[in-house]
Amino acid sequence: MSEHSSNSALKDTDSRPKHQDKKIAILFELLQFIRPYNGQVLAAFIALIFTAGVMLSVGQGVRMLIDEGFAQQSIEQLQHAVLFILAIIVLIAGGTFARFYLVSWIGERVSADMRLAVFNHVITLHPSYFETHGSGDIMSRITTDTTLLQSIIGSSFSMAIRSVLMLIGALVMLFATNIKLTVIVLIAVPFILVPILFYGRKVRKLSRKSQDSMADVGSYAGEAIEHIKTVQSYTHEQHERRAFAVEVEKSFEIGRSRIQQRATLIAGVIIIVFGAITGMLWVGGSDVIQGKMSGGDLGAFVFYAILVASSLATISEVLGELQRAAGATERLIEILQVESHILPPVDNIISAKKLSAEIAFEEVSFNYPSRPDQSATRGLNLIAEQGKVLALVGPSGAGKTTLFELLQRFYDPQAGRITLGGIDIRQLDPKDLRQKMALVPQQPALFSSDVFHNIRYGKPDASDEEVISAAKKAHAHEFISQLPQGYNSFLGERGVRLSGGQRQRIAIARAILKDPDILLLDEATSALDSESEHHVQQALEELMRGRTTIIIAHRFSTIQHADKIAVLDQGQLVDIGDHQSLLQTCDLYQRLVELQFKKIS
Repeated sequence: MSEHSSNSALKDTDSRPKHQDKKIAILFELLQFIRPYNGQVLAAFIALIFTAGVMLSVGQGVRMLIDEGFAQQSIEQLQHAVLFILAIIVLIAGGTFARFYLVSWIGERVSADMRLAVFNHVITLHPSYFETHGSGDIMSRITTDTTLLQSIIGSSFSMAIRSVLMLIGALVMLFATNIKLTVIVLIAVPFILVPILFYGRKVRKLSRKSQDSMADVGSYAGEAIEHIKTVQSYTHEQHERRAFAVEVEKSFEIGRSRIQQRATLIAGVIIIVFGAITGMLWVGGSDVIQGKMSGGDLGAFVFYAILVASSLATISEVLGELQRAAGATERLIEILQVESHILPPVDNIISAKKLSAEIAFEEVSFNYPSRPDQSATRGLNLIAEQGKVLALVGPSGAGKTTLFELLQRFYDPQAGRITLGGIDIRQLDPKDLRQKMALVPQQPALFSSDVFHNIRYGKPDASDEEVISAAKKAHAHEFISQLPQGYNSFLGERGVRLSGGQRQRIAIARAILKDPDILLLDEATSALDSESEHHVQQALEELMRGRTTIIIAHRFSTIQHADKIAVLDQGQLVDIGDHQSLLQTCDLYQRLVELQFKKIS
């Protein structure tokens, strides 16, 4: 949990201050996602204008009802006024249906497109990005923030536009009905705008904090659930409950502050607006009594004044929603604007398919971005010959796993170069390069799907027969056949329904199916019991045949298959040779054999 906390702190100190100067103008970034649906937007806008215009006609219906129905004591005129109002209501209902459907459709579509764009971009980013950005925070942006935008684009946005149109139209009708009363109403407008602007700024800042806080809550809960066995093994349930309660309470307090600011804003606007209307009613009522205006004109004026008031109240409320949308949009655009550090060359791209599978590390020096002062490799020179097996041995932190990550171009070295078939791998498209390789890690990555999907991950277009053939070569077919639905059996999250040895063999089957030229093995048998190791070792022998193989070795049984053994320490090559020669020449290797690989005969 401490790693999460440090990441959260890093995020807070490094990123938040620069966001506080952002304006609601960030919402214009959404136009790139709305633009493809200009037709639907135009139709929705027409429906909005139509509905607003028809709504304004209700005031004239009210005037007819009072002046020509009530005042004239005419049933016929009253009937005409009522039918006029009913016709308007039907038109309002039709326009509102069209507006609501179209705007909601746009909200759903834009939200889906944005969610897809963010995910598609995230999976192309360099791994160092994820060293400082937790998966919980990223998932919060993809899910919570896009859902918030869906609600705001599909509802609040149209309410804001409708309210602005109604406000303008009602003000015009107010002036047309009675200028003196309109001036009384307008006097209140500055008193409404000032708190909207003042509190709106506070709401925007709190909205950003609220979104970040929710991401922290999701990250913490996700970590605890992901490591549930560790939590329960150390009986830390109560500790995690307390720690999570602290995170939730922080989020609540930020949310409470945001709600308080919005509630204050809305209440203030209501007092000012309806206070102005009350004053207007007193003046207007006096004019009706004195015969200076008709009761119908006063009724129509009251209707338009209420439209102005409700429009302003809606705008003040929606402004708070738009502030939240600005925070969510900002967080999403941030991700979309991150550029990957690992990019294919712009020109002179060389195809990796025809290159030989000989690998060379030439004077390679590399520091991880999150540890810039600590060298992972220093001036490393190493060759893995085509079709041969190279084992990497060394103490923890020697740089063995780093070589795998550099070779797959998850990172680029700060100095030196790595070549494939004599060509610097930076001249190759990363996808093309990785297509020549297959990695079988210590902890294989299995997905929450069936066996077919997990093995077929190595070759998405493989037939069922090819998948089964790969499973047989990986010595996995027998236990797969005994699963409840065979190859269609759901494996659970991270393959939790399988044993360690079974998961390894599924991963090996995936690599066999991919049929790579280069094989990277991060000691696939180090954590297995003897029987599982026997099956996995047989599968590995099948997989390694005829391929350039680099193995991170933890057991002597692995070294037996190696043509050469490279001894690494603190990111440097200490010695290289076969087992017998290294026993004679390398003190570190001798010590590793005694401590790590046990006694050998």
